[in-house]
Amino acid sequence: MDFAEKCNRIFWNVTSLYHQTDDVDFVPACPYDENTIEHTLFSKNWIDAVQWHLEDIIRDPDIDPVKALEIKRRIDRSNQERTDMVEQLDSYFLDKYKNVTPLPDATINTESPAWAIDRLSILALKIYHMDVEVNRADASPEHVEKCRNKLRVLLMQREDLTAAISQLLADIEAGRKYMKVYRQMKMYNDPATNPVLYGNKQ
Repeated sequence: MDFAEKCNRIFWNVTSLYHQTDDVDFVPACPYDENTIEHTLFSKNWIDAVQWHLEDIIRDPDIDPVKALEIKRRIDRSNQERTDMVEQLDSYFLDKYKNVTPLPDATINTESPAWAIDRLSILALKIYHMDVEVNRADASPEHVEKCRNKLRVLLMQREDLTAAISQLLADIEAGRKYMKVYRQMKMYNDPATNPVLYGNKQ
């Protein structure tokens, strides 16, 4: 099984695991050793699954404003954790391919392997939830058909993205492409760069 397929398998298993409890506060037991890439992939999709459902909850038109702010702050923290984990994945690839000498005509990709894998994680969630809509007993035939068409597109998108990631990793390993990692310099979470935060200290 190549790396992209491994990602799909782990992401689908984690997405299914989340929906056994459907609880944003539940903390699962990861079946993988802590210092493995599988552990990182498991944790990555769990963060995405929780955030997906927090985004649902916060859109409740009757939500208490105080609760909504609490969830918004939680989503902000989750976004930072998600970014950190993507960078952790890219560090794994940088280390894995550190001894590869790029060919003279090697090119760089538009995104790093980890950010493409991030999209696979989100696709697992989209596919799961679109399949739920297709099988909703209380939905109209029109709704079901619309969602069935969307599900076909999502499945095709996952197939294409999986192939593209596999090709990218093969190209990096062969020296046909090289990777750089531009760390996400999120300014709004940093009290040294967010003027609202550092302005309050003056």
